[in-house]
Amino acid sequence: MRTEHALADIAAAIGDPARALMLVALLDGRSRSAGELAAAAGVAPQTASTHLARLGAAALIATEKQGRHRYHRLASGEVAEAVEALLGLTDGLASRPRPRSLLGPRDAALRHARTCYDHLAGELAVALADAWQRNGWIAAQPQGWTLTADGGERIVRLGVALPDPTRRRPALRPCLDWSERRPHIGGQLGANLLAACLAQGLLRRRRNSRSLDVTDAGARKLREWSRSD
Repeated sequence: MRTEHALADIAAAIGDPARALMLVALLDGRSRSAGELAAAAGVAPQTASTHLARLGAAALIATEKQGRHRYHRLASGEVAEAVEALLGLTDGLASRPRPRSLLGPRDAALRHARTCYDHLAGELAVALADAWQRNGWIAAQPQGWTLTADGGERIVRLGVALPDPTRRRPALRPCLDWSERRPHIGGQLGANLLAACLAQGLLRRRRNSRSLDVTDAGARKLREWSRSD
């Protein structure tokens, strides 16, 4: 019963609309103050503090103190992936009917390239995952995804760091994409991929948004990265 009770506690913590909005606001991987999260959720600052305490008690967020200020972030990539997956269920529950062909966010930029906590998501991310599997860089196995020896050599040439085997976080895992409903690259490799794209100027963050802008150089380079060869 312990596991079931823990699951119920987590579901209850997410279940409040204000807390759900706070979690979604943190999906870009950035830390935010209580005031910023209060604005995102449309609640008073005092109410936000209560909600944040509940999310913290459920181990869904982590809080860091810098000087006089406290900043809140998602507790882990696993929390982000769970929230992203839950967003995929909202289409069937929405009060307004939506075209069956349109899944996930309506915003074209958000659908194309966005952050999923600390890794890349959207059409662009799924295209890369598909191509890297076709090229034999990623092997899809019953227990999950693994990076092949050839794949490791090739992504290093792209300037993407290899996963660190000493870390507890999975080196590579499929993460179900909210809008595409197919997996993109999660785990350490997913985070390293996003970091490389930002460092090389292929992608740029948008202010106060999970959307990512693809630069002209990025459009050319990422087409090369996602082609089969």
